[in-house]
Amino acid sequence: MGQGGDRSGTGVGGALPRFLLLYGLLYAAYGCLSPILPNFLAARGLSARDISLVLAGALLVRLAAGPLAGRFADRRGTGRGILAAAAAIAGLAALAHLPGQGFLVLLTVGLVYALATAPLAPLADALALGAAEGGRAFQYGWVRGAGAAAFIGAASLGGWLIAGHGLAAAVAAGGILFCATALAARLVPAGTPAATEPGATVGLWQGFFTLLRSGAYRRILLVAALVVGAHAMHDTFTMILWREAGIGAGLAGLLWSEAVAAEVLVFLLAGPWLIGRLGPGLCLALAAGAGALRWAVTAETVALPAVAAIQVLHGLTFALLHLACLNLIAANIAPGLRATALTLYGSLGVGLATALLTLAAGSLYATFGARAFWAMAALSLAAVPVGLSLRATKSPPFSGTGTVHI
Repeated sequence: MGQGGDRSGTGVGGALPRFLLLYGLLYAAYGCLSPILPNFLAARGLSARDISLVLAGALLVRLAAGPLAGRFADRRGTGRGILAAAAAIAGLAALAHLPGQGFLVLLTVGLVYALATAPLAPLADALALGAAEGGRAFQYGWVRGAGAAAFIGAASLGGWLIAGHGLAAAVAAGGILFCATALAARLVPAGTPAATEPGATVGLWQGFFTLLRSGAYRRILLVAALVVGAHAMHDTFTMILWREAGIGAGLAGLLWSEAVAAEVLVFLLAGPWLIGRLGPGLCLALAAGAGALRWAVTAETVALPAVAAIQVLHGLTFALLHLACLNLIAANIAPGLRATALTLYGSLGVGLATALLTLAAGSLYATFGARAFWAMAALSLAAVPVGLSLRATKSPPFSGTGTVHI
């Protein structure tokens, strides 16, 4: 995105601390709320079936709301305003959980919360990528790494709040942090006005069709779906697998923290360095190959040295993959379609694939146990040639005819 349209009154050179504040608050809010919302719903008397309906409904809302918000932001040039409004609504919806009682009330509040949170991360990414264009002011990985660190810190804070004051305290903290995110969103550069952005003037639905007609963009979505989606079995069953192998909760927490530390390190330092030297296409292949190795080892052994060794691969299988995908999107997608591309990436490339593979993981793990991780290894391995096919992508200018050439 262009730099000259900074309507926030701040130069791009001073944008880094503002984006650090935005990402820190946004991911801290997620860190407080995401791990505990199902438990909160259960504490309010919802059955397992009711909770699954609330979460499934929220997923469907996010899949639709995110891309629509992204397209609207592109067409109107109002990404910062939509981000601020959505964060404020998310905060109010989170706080509305506190007096909520009964399935219908909590379902309604949950759907509003899902509607508001759907575009938050992609719109923040679109603004950050625009401000960081060319690495002149900062690198995107710096602010995303700060967000990952804030998520972990807030999750720990949430645990402390729950221990001392109950689940409601963590929900309240998350709601307040989302409201603070809305204020922080108003401080970051707004980007270039919509009328000057290539791609912004194409029709609402034509914007989606333009992106999905692009073979390279479809390959970016496919790599993300395969590699990030393969984490579904890990996120659902790894703690169970470790417990059954005699790895206690304390040690399991340290192993999980090791993976998160690797993620933060790659976002902040290693990822930008690798992309600068290998290019994003090779980095996608590297991330996919690391995923295949990680899940193959998980399928075959729970020996502690092996488990500890593969945790560092999370920095490649998640953080490096995300950086490479966003690098390709930033370099090759017209600025006026970038928020649309990022929200589609988050919903189709990551969200839908993760949901479907989470459903499949249950049957696979019930049938094969740890050996089911071989299926995730196969998915990651299948992404290697797709990533390699993106090595030669170029970034010619947007044609202005409704086609993105990437």
